[in-house]
Amino acid sequence: MSQPLFVIEDLRVSVEGKEILKGVNLTVERGEVHALMGPNGSGKSTLAHTLMGHPRFQVTQGRVLLKGEDLLSLPPDERARRGMFLAFQYPVEIPGVKVRHFLRMAVKASKGQEPSVTEFRKELFEKMALLEMDRSFSERYVNEGFSGGEKKRNEILQLAMLEPEMAVLDETDSGLDIDALRSVANGINKLAGPHMGMLMITHYQRILNYVDPHFVHVLFDGRIVRSGGIELAQELEAKGYDWIAREALA
Repeated sequence: MSQPLFVIEDLRVSVEGKEILKGVNLTVERGEVHALMGPNGSGKSTLAHTLMGHPRFQVTQGRVLLKGEDLLSLPPDERARRGMFLAFQYPVEIPGVKVRHFLRMAVKASKGQEPSVTEFRKELFEKMALLEMDRSFSERYVNEGFSGGEKKRNEILQLAMLEPEMAVLDETDSGLDIDALRSVANGINKLAGPHMGMLMITHYQRILNYVDPHFVHVLFDGRIVRSGGIELAQELEAKGYDWIAREALA
């Protein structure tokens, strides 16, 4: 039996001495899309940042395995080289750096070799066409003056170019109007496939109207307390998180 692509085992994480994650367990196989939902303060973004190695978050117990290798001792850049990717909830601006220059540097850093200008431009324009993005987008400075939807589409373009094995999307739907949400969801659907595992972290069910996850998990008070299919997300939309809280605390 082959080993799973991505495994989180009994992960406990503290911030400034306060325990936020209290034993998270999750397995993602290639080709699977998992949605992780939960109320504010449940630990969703803490999990995302921990997976990519943010120094503010202290792992006190557990393992994070990608293809059997524990990532927790590796710095963020090495995790990216191993095949991890994080789309940020709040992408930062990088004034003076064009999108195409940033992506070329990111591809070089992630894959360990610099693509030729011709090859890179060809791939970039192919991926932009796939995501229905105008080529002029690549000439803009990274996230400078971008709308919320443009920032999130830029994250999806990075996902397309880096071709990770495991992608974590931290509230990619946050702050988007309905048209931007559809556009971002369309990009996610086009990139999801048999060679990539995906964990979509979200507060609301609405993005799941456009992206069909194989599994839905509920994170509450630092633990995954319920797992199921899309019907679980629909139940959360109808009832809110109060019933989950009552069950978890019972």
